[in-house]
Amino acid sequence: MARSALLNVMVQAAFKAGKSLSRDFGEVQNLQVSLKGPGDYVSQADRKAEKLIREELMKARPTYGFLGEESEEIIGTDGAHRWIVDPLDGTTNFLHGMPCFAVSIALERNGEIVAAVLLNPATDELFTAERGGGAFLNDRRLRVAARKSLSDTVIGCGMPHLGRGNHGKFLIEQRHVMGEVAGMRCLGSASLDLAYVAAGRLDGYWERGLSAWDIAAGILLIREAGGYATDFDGGNGMFETGSIVCGNEYIHKALREVLHRPVPTR
Repeated sequence: MARSALLNVMVQAAFKAGKSLSRDFGEVQNLQVSLKGPGDYVSQADRKAEKLIREELMKARPTYGFLGEESEEIIGTDGAHRWIVDPLDGTTNFLHGMPCFAVSIALERNGEIVAAVLLNPATDELFTAERGGGAFLNDRRLRVAARKSLSDTVIGCGMPHLGRGNHGKFLIEQRHVMGEVAGMRCLGSASLDLAYVAAGRLDGYWERGLSAWDIAAGILLIREAGGYATDFDGGNGMFETGSIVCGNEYIHKALREVLHRPVPTR
């Protein structure tokens, strides 16, 4: 597949950070036998990966803005472009030695995501997309799954945890969805969940309480794979609301309808 110069820059930055994270992932697994150290070590790995990405991207496009999870936002002099980066999505998985985490890089132009790169260093899976150019896993073109009935689907979700999210609302939504589908999954990495929807591995996904860096790359991957990604109301306010629902045309619609059902009375 042919890649633009900008996408090549993003891929290079992702691999550079991924190489660093792979080394740190090996070390953190050794730290699991100890009661001290892993949390601080992962925080350092996270910050180091973002620094590597930021340096690589800003070297190529010094006038672009930069929004990352681990540092203050940089407002670019360009005005139209902004990098949106999560250097380590799936931090808890990483901390526990689970190989389900990702480097996520997206490019926003005038409020629209136009390029996306997502790398799982543990599996060497590279997801890429450019607006109008399709979505790819390594060099294979991606399409969302074609299932039309919720009863045939496996749906992903993000579960709130200690100190995060509305647990009661999620349990109600989960109750509604689990009665309609063939299975539910939670990978612990929103960006990878979205990439899996683009790849047809998951039929749909929903989550609340997200940040732009969690979903920016995944939104473009899904749309370029022929799917739908919106906020809970069907709009484009994912960054503002922190919510996302996605799938193909049929599953996206059906999943939104289920999620909007009223609270059960018994």
